[in-house]
Amino acid sequence: MSGIYCKLIGSAVLWGGTWVAGRILGRYMGPFSAAFMRFLLASIFLVFLTARLEGRVPKLTRRTLPWLLLLAATGIFAYNALFFAGLRTVPAGRAALIVASIPAVVALFSALLFRERFTVAKACGIAVSFAGVGLIVSGGDPGALLRQGLSFGDVCIFGCVLTWAAYTLAGKKAMERVAPYGAVTWSCILGAAMLLPPALATGLARDVAGAGVVAWGCLLFFGILATGFGFSWYYEGVRAIGPTKAGVFINLVPVTAVFLGWLLLGEPLSSSLALGGTLVLAGVWLTNRKTKPYENR
Repeated sequence: MSGIYCKLIGSAVLWGGTWVAGRILGRYMGPFSAAFMRFLLASIFLVFLTARLEGRVPKLTRRTLPWLLLLAATGIFAYNALFFAGLRTVPAGRAALIVASIPAVVALFSALLFRERFTVAKACGIAVSFAGVGLIVSGGDPGALLRQGLSFGDVCIFGCVLTWAAYTLAGKKAMERVAPYGAVTWSCILGAAMLLPPALATGLARDVAGAGVVAWGCLLFFGILATGFGFSWYYEGVRAIGPTKAGVFINLVPVTAVFLGWLLLGEPLSSSLALGGTLVLAGVWLTNRKTKPYENR
């Protein structure tokens, strides 16, 4: 099992690295160009990976197409346009810690939309996680946040939270109709197709022609390592030890992003960032921990 655990840690490290790579790539490409090239490369890689693991890429049908389009529109098109736009101004570590609140948001909307059980522990976890996000965004001074409001970059990162939560909730229904790798592959292909028109309109040809070694290195990291190997390693872990135990490793993603942002980009490690990040992760743990029957009464 040591190999499985190494792959789960590896996937978390790769996903944590996307925040730093996105920050760097934003210096060389516009948001839509970067997002399109990421998922063009990822789609090519995933087609071969899915065919190897599942025998073939499943065909689109009238039953599956609406759900796959929804996945592509939320988790690929909207999330990644906001991701690259936000990282132009928001430090990688700070952005990753804000996005780490996604499980709490998913739990909230699951209770509202799907009537999933909403326990006291979940309510407390969501509140603690949101408090941590507020601390991160305000830099430890909530009054400044009220006076100055959110920056455009912060709004984009909050948009990432909402669009990925929508992707996750839609994925629950989509996975009832399409196998996981097929769903991921088709959402990447359809998402790349959605990203192409705005990418062309905002200078895709110019961005690609002017991309240097650093930009292409970031794109290959996104498309092959973070998306291709990251997803495949994670799903191997899910199959081997189950989704609950594998999901614990996701908490390493923001920690990795903060560390790499400090190491590679020189981003400061403030006390408000550390405390806010701790609250976010503690809230996520409270939200997702298993409760005993008497705790739900």
